Amino acid sequence: MGDVLRYAASKDTTPAAIDGFDNFYFVTDSPGQKRALLEAGINAMAKVKTSGGMRRPAVMIRSSPWKAGSEQTPWHDVFDINNGHVRYFGDHKPEMAKAVGATTGNAALLEAFDSHQAPTAEGRAAAAPLLLFRSVSKNGKVKGHVQFCGVALIERAERVVQWGGPARTTFTNYVFDLVVIDLTAEEDKLDWDWITARRDPDRTDAEILELAPAAWREWVKHGHSVLPKARRRVARSQVVKVRDQRPTSGSQVEADLQAVYKRFDNEKHAFEVLAAIVAAKVMRASGHSYDEGWLTRRSGDGGADFVGRLDVGSGLAGTRLVVLGQAKCIKPDSLVSAEQIARVVARLRRGWIGVYVTTGSYSEPAQLEMVEDQYPVILINGQDLIKELYEIAGQDHGGDLMGCVEDLLSSRSLEVLNRRPEEILLD
Repeated sequence: MGDVLRYAASKDTTPAAIDGFDNFYFVTDSPGQKRALLEAGINAMAKVKTSGGMRRPAVMIRSSPWKAGSEQTPWHDVFDINNGHVRYFGDHKPEMAKAVGATTGNAALLEAFDSHQAPTAEGRAAAAPLLLFRSVSKNGKVKGHVQFCGVALIERAERVVQWGGPARTTFTNYVFDLVVIDLTAEEDKLDWDWITARRDPDRTDAEILELAPAAWREWVKHGHSVLPKARRRVARSQVVKVRDQRPTSGSQVEADLQAVYKRFDNEKHAFEVLAAIVAAKVMRASGHSYDEGWLTRRSGDGGADFVGRLDVGSGLAGTRLVVLGQAKCIKPDSLVSAEQIARVVARLRRGWIGVYVTTGSYSEPAQLEMVEDQYPVILINGQDLIKELYEIAGQDHGGDLMGCVEDLLSSRSLEVLNRRPEEILLD
């Protein structure tokens, strides 16, 4: 996804690359079949007759942003690929005598929409995937290059009234809301063998489905109920699965995490000291100066257990950032929710950042919300907490983890102050 292909007028399938770009006709070549084309906005591949009925291999969509708003194309397609949504307008135009659903492109998409709404897995297995492309400018030319934008299915079709054309009048058209499926399992690549197989009349739908992307197979199996999971969301790639946040069962890290949890289970305020120290170590690892500041009072802290200050740069080329920290000593198999992180976020002002330290893990929905909303909060889970302590213990305490913890508590206890966080900027 995102690759730019050379769509040359010669339509030659032979060269793998043209002018430094992958050749569209080479990468979409199905031996023995007609060339895949993007001559129109909506390009439906010819159906093939199979033992199970007629099957359309795919519908190829091309959007040309440089035409948007013109008399030729008086609409604006919306490509929000990162969030798995495309809003694509059909091919009916003011001057056309045909009915709005009878134009070549609209008819093909309405047919695909019906198959995408199929109530059975068998019906969905036969459904034609939509392959999305967008025209892009390269080397000063607006034509001749297309960008692959993914595989999609139609979630919604709606009749709309538009305005435009040479006569500047209203006309009826269709607009389609598309779900761009997640290709993470395929490393954001489409295996063209899937489309080639769909063009083979001797291949069954069930057999071909094995070549489809994982998210497409899940949709075929379960239907629209899995669309939230199957939809492409770039933010999801930054989410760490819960299992990857937890130590390996039976490992030393797991044993030490349990030991730390038991040590502080009944001394939550003491854990705030440890959390503040580990947070300071993480902050300083970036090479910036960090002031550990103070702990907040035990009750009514408003979502912050400790306060620090991160100094970036110096003089006129520097700034000071308030750091609000939250410490949560919970069972190692417990999860921190989005609502809990939101307590820290709610306290942040412009230019402030948060840090959350726990002996547990962070739920995937909580991480996804943080990434999508771009919350400036650093998350330190239980496994990472132990790894940071290992480095401290190895450097200064001979590898004795719990001895290191006790020494840290006795020698670096932070003062509890009833001060406003922004006052640290004045220290």
